[in-house]
Amino acid sequence: MHRFRTTVSRLRPLAAAQTGPSQSQPRPPAGAGSFMAPRASRALNSSPAARPFPSGASSNYVEEMFSAWLENPGNVHESWDVFFRNANAGAPQGPAGVGALGAHHVTLGLFRPLSPVSHVVSPAPSLSAGLYGLAEEDLDQMFRLPTTTFIGGSEGSLPLREIVRRLEMAYCQHIGVEFMFINDVDQCRWIRQKFETPGVMQFSLEEKRTLLARMIRSTRFEEFLQRKWSSEKRFGLEGCESLIPALKTIIDESSLSGVESVIMGMPHRGRLNVLANVIRKELDQIFCQFDSKLEAADEGSGDVKYHLGTYNKRMNRVSDREVTMSLMANPSHLEAVDPVVQGKTKAEQFYCGDTEGQRVMSILIHGDAAFAGQGIVYETFHLSDLPSYTTHGTVHVVVNNQIGFTTDPRMARSSPYPTDVARVVNAPIFHVNADDPEAVMYVCKVAAEWRTAFHKDVVVDLVSYRRNGHNEIDEPMFTQPLMYKRIRKQRGVLEKFAEKVIGEGVVTTRAYEEEVARYDKICEEAYARSKDEKILHIKHWLDSPWPDFFTVDGQPKSLSCPSTGISEEELGHIGSVAASVPVEDFKIHGGLSRVLKGRANMVSQRVCDWALGEYMAIGSLLKEGIHVRLSGQDVERGTFSHRHHVLHDQNVDKRICIPMNFISPDQAPYTVCNSSLSEYGVLGFELGFAMASPNALVLWEAQFGDFHNTAQCIIDQFISSGQSKWVRQNGIVLLLPHGLEGMGPEHSSARTERFLQMCNDDPDVFPTLTEDFAVRQLFDCNWIVVNCSTPANFFHVLRRQILQPFRKPVSDVRTAVCLITSPPPPPPPPFPPAATHFRRLIPDDGDPEKVKRVVFCSGKIYYELIRERENRGLKEAVAVVRVEQLSPFPFDLVKAETDRYPTADLVWCQEEHKNQGYYDYVKPRIRTAIQPWPPASPARYAGRDPAAAPATGNKPTHLAELRRLLDAAFHLEAGQVE
Repeated sequence: MHRFRTTVSRLRPLAAAQTGPSQSQPRPPAGAGSFMAPRASRALNSSPAARPFPSGASSNYVEEMFSAWLENPGNVHESWDVFFRNANAGAPQGPAGVGALGAHHVTLGLFRPLSPVSHVVSPAPSLSAGLYGLAEEDLDQMFRLPTTTFIGGSEGSLPLREIVRRLEMAYCQHIGVEFMFINDVDQCRWIRQKFETPGVMQFSLEEKRTLLARMIRSTRFEEFLQRKWSSEKRFGLEGCESLIPALKTIIDESSLSGVESVIMGMPHRGRLNVLANVIRKELDQIFCQFDSKLEAADEGSGDVKYHLGTYNKRMNRVSDREVTMSLMANPSHLEAVDPVVQGKTKAEQFYCGDTEGQRVMSILIHGDAAFAGQGIVYETFHLSDLPSYTTHGTVHVVVNNQIGFTTDPRMARSSPYPTDVARVVNAPIFHVNADDPEAVMYVCKVAAEWRTAFHKDVVVDLVSYRRNGHNEIDEPMFTQPLMYKRIRKQRGVLEKFAEKVIGEGVVTTRAYEEEVARYDKICEEAYARSKDEKILHIKHWLDSPWPDFFTVDGQPKSLSCPSTGISEEELGHIGSVAASVPVEDFKIHGGLSRVLKGRANMVSQRVCDWALGEYMAIGSLLKEGIHVRLSGQDVERGTFSHRHHVLHDQNVDKRICIPMNFISPDQAPYTVCNSSLSEYGVLGFELGFAMASPNALVLWEAQFGDFHNTAQCIIDQFISSGQSKWVRQNGIVLLLPHGLEGMGPEHSSARTERFLQMCNDDPDVFPTLTEDFAVRQLFDCNWIVVNCSTPANFFHVLRRQILQPFRKPVSDVRTAVCLITSPPPPPPPPFPPAATHFRRLIPDDGDPEKVKRVVFCSGKIYYELIRERENRGLKEAVAVVRVEQLSPFPFDLVKAETDRYPTADLVWCQEEHKNQGYYDYVKPRIRTAIQPWPPASPARYAGRDPAAAPATGNKPTHLAELRRLLDAAFHLEAGQVE
């Protein structure tokens, strides 16, 4: 029945050509006739005005017909029988517009020049008038128009021929609209009015001249680059030059509605043109990027010109208001930037109190193949309406080349259109022929108005082509010969549009030629200035500058970090809040009452577990005015039911309490939010949020550390290398619960070896030791990898993120599951002491004259080692040293420890397999730290053998492996250390 209702709703305007019960007449019984009855039956209605389009109420009659047909097809007229058989068999439906007149015909119209290889949908048989018993003479009959359509304007009835013509003009020309899947009547009515009202697509002379000027800039910019650098890759926009006026129209309309900041993300195709003509980056700064002799003056490696982003604040000439525009830097992982843009947009909205997205908005530009093929698009769409992730509507613009690199649509997707993924969130989709700039301009205006009116996502599909190959030195004829034969015959869009407006008298030929010459001169002058550039300043390409955080030349204001400790009184106050329910008449779960009582007992004893240490760190930062955002799957309660930062009233649905927001009257707000079941999208979002301001602590927690691997693209492309490629500091913290505890290969290892492999410190060079060595190491590294073994150290590393004078990602906080769920062995861990810092290495207190072996380790294996040492009576013979910060490696402290025990042998012990974990990273660094050292292998290995999987799934095997690695760590014979 659902399929039938959908069919009828789409066919209603066309189906109304058939006679049926008028509003003033009783409805005939089932089988007695229909609005699709043959012409003989329709002769009964002599008055043309008595033949209305069926309104929504007539669907009841249609359903009666359908029910009768289901009982026996002979119960209804043969025309009903034909119709129901087609509908029930799944006859092709028009997925766009009203009356199924949309995307089928539009696709044919838009794609016709390239039809031999395009993903074209055939016309629906249901659009044939003959299917409903209509003849040629019926097209001149008059019909009343229902209130659901706007094609009549001020007219209440029209001949059927004119009705069909107007619907075709609205939906079957250069614009196709998909919206019938939207389950909101008001939104559908709004869209109908925008596209059906006669004469809606009218532009003033000034608007047409502006559009022509924008097309000139877009086209001539690409032609200038082609003339100057014909053999350089630039991923030009040829074939979709109307993208530039499209984006500028969206920004114009949004600025008129009050938007002050626009954050954009896009792949590389057309990026230079967008930088030049939308963001209005200085042309000489763009052109100098092509100089192969340019030297980099800033830190890091930099990136290619079509990956860079920028930031600009300028006056919008249409709205006469200032607009800040950011284009985010991103790698060739085409859609990876999508959630990053959304996160940054959310942060800017948060910081300026824009709770409805009226001042800050995002625009995402996509390629057709990537939009359909990359799962991150789907993940990002599903963040669009979540309370802590919504940006209140994004305008998506698809540059539809009808080809992905060398892949045809028939091999690139299974859906009719590349934009079909947007349907999952009821986003309207506007297909438009990119060779019709006026249609593009109108569609983008409507898209911006939709976002303003409904604060929901909308998609503009610019159906275009790619005049060159994947890049300018690629030969597309290898793989799409027929397509490119036709493309080479295509006249450029600027040439066709200029001819049109000149013919309309909008501009003269001379005025057009003068405008072209004027822009060409601008490019030539910028090119001449670019020759004077000798140095490449990557900092000129920052997409999110933090001007108050750095000095004028972009350096940190100091290289010292104050103590991360706070007073015991403050800790006690925060701890008491953590143990309370600061809202009256709030009933919590009985089990949670016991948890809070246990916290109160710890506070009174001045000890803390992992959850309380985290609470104190976050609470202290909030009290100091630092916003904290904790995001991830189940973070409100905590995967291991340890956190409980959000309390739920057991008697009132959806009533919650967040005690952390009751620490101090003038504190910063705390955001803790359960995310969708996504890692890639959500981590990208939080990364973007952290980009907006250095004065916030943003944390993302994986449900288990193992699950970060589905967010590996964000980690590799943005977090580990972002500063090197784009001089983009970021202080995001990744919390990755980790540890081999017999829970199987999916819940044991956060793959530390991958993070350590991407660290940029040199294993073979012992660094120069200075007074500020610990801080300078952090400043020079690309990210920080830590594995805390105590709540106090966890407390300090979180506070250090904000108190240090720069921002680095803490990429790998290895919070062991067993330490989260239960406190370490006695004595209980004390409050984090005041006037202290994070401890990069925690030494043992052994007597150097008695210690025979020093076992270095990291994380929870320490507690296994000291328990085993105690059981074996080796407290004096074996020192166990914890390396809490793996990277940057604490060369100075490792050297100090080995110097303390000059006669002891060294062992590195880990619970991970030998080819995983820390061993390959620490081995050469320990050797460098202790040179000169007589043995060829100064640190022996104690741990599991190499393996493909991170852990066994068999508990007895797990325990046997643990026993063997402990034996290897102590290597006993007759009670003595060998």
